Amino acid sequence: MGFGMGCCCLQMTFQAQDITEARYLYDQLTPLTPIVLAMSAATPVFRGYLTDVDCRWSVISGSVDDRTREERGLEPLKNDRFVINKSRYDTIDSYLSECSAPFNDIPLVYDEELLQMLLDAGIDETLGRHMAHLFIRDPVVLYGEKVDIDDEEDSDHFENIQSTNWQNMRFKPPPPNSSIGWRIEFRPTEIQLTEFENAAFVVFVVLLTRVIATFKLNFLMPISQVDANLRTAQNRDAVLRERFHFRQDLISCDSPLQAQECCGGRPCEQEGAKVALMSIDEIVNGKAGEFAGLIPLINSYLGTIEADVDTHCSIRQYLKFISLRASGKLRTTARWIRDFVTQHPLYQQDSVVSSAINYDLVKLMVALSEGDEHIPNFSYSARTKTVDSLPPSVLADNPRLKDDSVLQ
Repeated sequence: MGFGMGCCCLQMTFQAQDITEARYLYDQLTPLTPIVLAMSAATPVFRGYLTDVDCRWSVISGSVDDRTREERGLEPLKNDRFVINKSRYDTIDSYLSECSAPFNDIPLVYDEELLQMLLDAGIDETLGRHMAHLFIRDPVVLYGEKVDIDDEEDSDHFENIQSTNWQNMRFKPPPPNSSIGWRIEFRPTEIQLTEFENAAFVVFVVLLTRVIATFKLNFLMPISQVDANLRTAQNRDAVLRERFHFRQDLISCDSPLQAQECCGGRPCEQEGAKVALMSIDEIVNGKAGEFAGLIPLINSYLGTIEADVDTHCSIRQYLKFISLRASGKLRTTARWIRDFVTQHPLYQQDSVVSSAINYDLVKLMVALSEGDEHIPNFSYSARTKTVDSLPPSVLADNPRLKDDSVLQ
């Protein structure tokens, strides 16, 4: 477990208005997880070897896979209760909203006794199956002082299982006796070298949550295709070479007119989904006459909100970076690392990343992170009007903020 969990990533948690919105956003963001994983690919080297994958996902999945031979279906069940199809670090097995249930097309293994207890308590079957599915696994670790606790006051027993099911999305109920609300966690993104790049991915996903919630979009497709996409996303140069299953008819019957216009006026689809194979560039930047594109949808949403010019300029820079990464005009971190290693004078064409190569790589990474180096077709030169002081427009609307003591 220690080896796999040594891989860095960028995880984002969003708080929803209520449980209904949390379940909706959980489902709608799930098909986007492979797309963001491919764009953020940054892990082509493991334990001193250049590998044929660009991402950490399958490596961590294997390193924390604690299923027994019986649980993997290699031997008949005798001591264990379930045959479990995936590692505890993998993609989700089901959507959460009841209206999303028709797209749950892979078998879901769950504890039937626990499901019945949840049903008796008034939990709907779709959410109940999700919770009962989490509890088919044993705890990874349990501290002595946490064995005997009051489950009416403390959620540690639940979190012990919940937090060790490491999936591409996580549904997070409020802790007891807390003002924290219903949350979802978006978990696939790989860490980037600079603060700007990491901020760009965060802003991109945050804005997608607002677009989805405001425009009432529908990204749902069979969850088996999400699984296939996540496997594809880890392939070498997936952002350039691969095509991904993605829904084309995003408009729902609740979508406002502006969303319909942005998506070409396509009517809502009551059943099924029109899914096509598309490149990352087509998904993110759009394809004329066929698909609006995620960034054009975000731009349409930005036209509906009030924000000062400085904020808009910063957002545009982030979206420009994402657009260039999706189109292949800027290399992924994985591709840049791969190029650096294979072009290093000490590389022997044997996949070995020696200590000397590793030292030079890390040294250059530090320089890039600190803004001391710029590499063509990889580094992004961000130009922004953002400054440490508050914009004049904000100060004009809030005169009290001119007093520095208010900000301390």
